Amino acid sequence: MKALQLGDAISLSFTTVLDAVQRGLEGEDEEISEVTDRSYWEKRGSPATVALADSLLKLVQVFDPTLELKYNKFYIGLARQGIADNFVLFRPKKNWVCMELRLDRDPALTEKIEASGLNMMDYQDRWCRYRINLTKADIAKHEGVISELMRAAYREFSGAGSEE
Repeated sequence: MKALQLGDAISLSFTTVLDAVQRGLEGEDEEISEVTDRSYWEKRGSPATVALADSLLKLVQVFDPTLELKYNKFYIGLARQGIADNFVLFRPKKNWVCMELRLDRDPALTEKIEASGLNMMDYQDRWCRYRINLTKADIAKHEGVISELMRAAYREFSGAGSEE
């Protein structure tokens, strides 16, 4: 609030600093949110596909043993000491897991993924992510290619040099 004097008159000028609107029913102050942990994802996907995320984590831990799974509402990401490092993330479904690798689009890389026989979905330009659907058989058959792709995403996104 400001007081302004114009001649003999005094005028007040008000500025809104905070305008809070409460919506909902009385007593509904705290929103109840579903916990996103391993059991949440086992229900949303399946125990078998969450286990696939575990096996993919083991491939990542070969070059960075400090990473662990971080269960979020829309995906399972990676974290180092609780801090997200999502160069790759996983979306478990009922029969497969969608692996999303944060890599710049590269025609040579796209060709390599397609030639490997992996089930590549469309590239997400908005998030710079290659999306690949994986089953247990895919991971066993293409472990080397999958590991190589995750390592490339790790280097590109995390800015890490070769850990070999």
